[in-house]
Amino acid sequence: MDRATLEEAITKGKLAKALSRTFKHAVQVPADLADQIEKALERAALDRLGLEARAGDLLTGSERIIDAARKGTVELLVHARDAAADGTRKLDQALRVGLGAEGEDLRGLVIPASRAILSMALGRENVVHLALVAPAAAARVSQALGRWREFIGRDDGP
Repeated sequence: MDRATLEEAITKGKLAKALSRTFKHAVQVPADLADQIEKALERAALDRLGLEARAGDLLTGSERIIDAARKGTVELLVHARDAAADGTRKLDQALRVGLGAEGEDLRGLVIPASRAILSMALGRENVVHLALVAPAAAARVSQALGRWREFIGRDDGP
């Protein structure tokens, strides 16, 4: 369910009615439930990035990412929403080269977090782009980011 659908269900009272029927008593649904869910999904995704960084499966810094991407070891490339277009383009091209996908429209994932938020989540300064190099780590991060982006109805990337 996305945020718009949830907000509509809350506004029209459908969610409260469905929960009341299920639990056999009146249920109060907080008006800010959608905000609470969005914040929880954001926190889960950013926490997952932090865990993967501590595990050593995450790279930051454009040059390190470009080197890994050209070697074909990048499993997931992520850009902050406020990343500069030229830097994003350069990293996306390195990813395509490393995967042998030149000429295709393969790009990194733009997430709804700014560089300031990514920097705080990873405990580093000026994190604009990051790359996951372990397949399992990339899958875990993709899943967490996917839930967050799907809920807010955001599709900034592939």
